[in-house]
Amino acid sequence: MPLKHDLNAKEVIITRKQQTKQLGNITWPVSASQRTHPSVTWIRPHHCRGNTDETYDTILYHVKDKVAHITLNRPERLNAINYQMPVELKNAVERANMDKTVKVIVLSGAGRSFCAGYDLVMSAEQGRGDENIGNQKMPWDPLEDFGMMDFCTKAFMSLWRSYKPTIAKVHGYGIAGGSDIALCADMVIMAEDAKIGYPPARVWGCPTTAMWTYRVGPEKAKRILLTGDLISGKEAAKMGLVLEAVPSDKLDETVEKLADRIKTVPSNQLFFQKQVINQVVEQMGLFQAQRLSTLFDGMSRHSPEGVAFQKYAMEHGFKEAVKGRDSGDVDWTEEAEKHGRE
Repeated sequence: MPLKHDLNAKEVIITRKQQTKQLGNITWPVSASQRTHPSVTWIRPHHCRGNTDETYDTILYHVKDKVAHITLNRPERLNAINYQMPVELKNAVERANMDKTVKVIVLSGAGRSFCAGYDLVMSAEQGRGDENIGNQKMPWDPLEDFGMMDFCTKAFMSLWRSYKPTIAKVHGYGIAGGSDIALCADMVIMAEDAKIGYPPARVWGCPTTAMWTYRVGPEKAKRILLTGDLISGKEAAKMGLVLEAVPSDKLDETVEKLADRIKTVPSNQLFFQKQVINQVVEQMGLFQAQRLSTLFDGMSRHSPEGVAFQKYAMEHGFKEAVKGRDSGDVDWTEEAEKHGRE
């Protein structure tokens, strides 16, 4: 019997009889040295096949002049994150890494914004439990929530782990989960009038990628996360959160110019420099901070105030809930007391 192994919804079937490696539509012989198991000759994740025919539902992908362009593509929802987007983003980054013609990756958003965060119609407005896995029925299971959000965090961090340099091009809004994605890139260039921040820090969230402190230091990170305020691209560049902010009509040109400069460097040299810099940050406890923030993110959605926020969104719509959160007009502790504990 062949062994069937599901890897990211791509089935890999390998049998000794065939003595081959089969991945998608590509099959090639297995060497004698690899025939070490009585029934399985060799298994390799599907993304290593360097395919060029993969299609996506939430992103666009194309390569031009040694630059892989990944575009978040849910413009009708301001590219809000649904269940598919993290895995498709991760797969696209891996695809670019396996393409020897690609030197650099540029990530952008279709339509009016880079990314407005997680889709609150999908999460906040729906009933707890069932399809709404981000808001469990009580008592909640922290491990179930951690598994979901840790997956998303690691998918966003594919930009950080990428062998190729990554540039995030931010226009419109890059907020909440959208800022998580952008700040995982090696460099961020924003339009001056774009907005970035993490409003769920006020209630119902904690930035799971935990990049703020590493980019701007503890005091400025606290200024943003203890208020949930948004800042402009110009302000973000001034405080060192992002590399540069330029007029919106110069954004494409500026990013293209940087990518064109980077792509003249050998890929191995780009890899060497990036790994040394990343190692410095990682030695400062990045992954431990991400594990803690991912746990706290789940807690914030299941705290008394988090539950009250979600119930408010169900009753009034997520836009009214967000308005009350960001304005400071709603006291979420009082709201929690009104509803009582589940």
